[in-house]
Amino acid sequence: MAREAQRPFPSINIFIILFFFFFALSPFSPQAVSASVFKRLQLFSTEKAQPTSTSSVLSLSLHPYSSIIKPPNNSYSDLVRSRLASDRARAKLINSKIERALSTFNRPHDIKPDAQVQPEDLETTLTPFGGGYLAQVGVGQPVKEFFLLADTGSEINWLQCLPCDGCSSVSRSIFDPSGSSSYSLLSCASQECASLGENRNCQADPCMFITSYGDRSTVEGEFATETVSFGSSGSVDKVAIGCGHTNQRGGASGILGLGGTPVSFPSQIQATSFSYCLVDRDSGKSSTLEFNSAPPGDSVLVPLIINRRIEVFYYVELTGITINGEQVSIPASAYQIGQDGSGGIIVDSGTTITALPAQVYNSVRDTFVKYAQALTRTSGYDGGLVKFDTCYDLSSNPTDGYPTMSLDFSGGKTLPLRPANYWFRVGDSAKNCLAFTVTTQPVSILGNIQQQGMRVTYDLANKMIGFSPNQC
Repeated sequence: MAREAQRPFPSINIFIILFFFFFALSPFSPQAVSASVFKRLQLFSTEKAQPTSTSSVLSLSLHPYSSIIKPPNNSYSDLVRSRLASDRARAKLINSKIERALSTFNRPHDIKPDAQVQPEDLETTLTPFGGGYLAQVGVGQPVKEFFLLADTGSEINWLQCLPCDGCSSVSRSIFDPSGSSSYSLLSCASQECASLGENRNCQADPCMFITSYGDRSTVEGEFATETVSFGSSGSVDKVAIGCGHTNQRGGASGILGLGGTPVSFPSQIQATSFSYCLVDRDSGKSSTLEFNSAPPGDSVLVPLIINRRIEVFYYVELTGITINGEQVSIPASAYQIGQDGSGGIIVDSGTTITALPAQVYNSVRDTFVKYAQALTRTSGYDGGLVKFDTCYDLSSNPTDGYPTMSLDFSGGKTLPLRPANYWFRVGDSAKNCLAFTVTTQPVSILGNIQQQGMRVTYDLANKMIGFSPNQC
């Protein structure tokens, strides 16, 4: 169905002049400037269809992955090893995506936006696994419910669709676009299609998307708009979403991309904020993923830093970790984004274990051990790609002896952690290990163990991230 053309942006020439003048003073390269201009001019495309705008709070139920999709593992130990393997693969892929983006900025002459994208050329950050969280989303008219992986490291929304080659057989997991009156294919010339970037595979209408993973498996299909429903809290029309007809990934019905790009879910529904509360991943409980809700009054608010070289991720500046009142300092260079866009630490909903540079990790570990002498220390744990060297036997269920711990952010903000935010249970027994590991990657990741049990608010309008304990 053809869209009604909107009036052109009235001051586009003035906008271009001012934009180039502003960035002429920036430390970024001319190539980065031109790429940034292109991205932002896309926002004023006369073809862009405006989704229903709303400032009301929209809410989805949010569930631990393994409470909805039962893992095939024979024991909890097997599940842990699977989670850890996927966790490190995800962390590596996030760094690969960032490195690729930075390389692209330095080589703009190599960019061929209309060239066909090959699966072997792509790497994205998504690796579905049992440590993530699933949002229950209504799609289409009439509405049908699907469980999509809520992922701050992904910019594309997609779900598996009929007809489908290799789709998961999980109950209610495959969408039939022919049964929805609100399903509308997008053209290759559309703003939404252009915003796909490397994930665009468009030789002729309709627009096609393709996304690939570290194991070279892919999801590909049509890019379309559809009505998305939020239980009883409302619905939004014309949300851009991929309809995957080839899917080599199992488990979840698809992805709810919460990253910071024009084609992500928050952007598509024009949300001023989104927030989630992650319950214990081993529980059968659920919480909510909310859009347009204000941060709770007791939130610890820290600056949300946008890396202009790669917009999908949400960065913060970690300055220290305090244990029993003793601060382990973190060098400023460790968690600040460099002039070339490298480095820094991101907050991620899908990564489990927080990774620290070796020097920082060693100081955190040694300080923790010093203040945990009342607990029973045991041998380390080898999880394959992840090895823990600081573990304790908590089978006696001690009520005290736990060190206090907090994360320190720029601006003098401090986030207290509960013991549950720094322990990771590694087997069927009561063996728990310190939930941090060493990374040699240039970008660090604040994992979801440190986020469990608190409402994490991404205040997009004010560029802040809020952490509010006990708000699930």
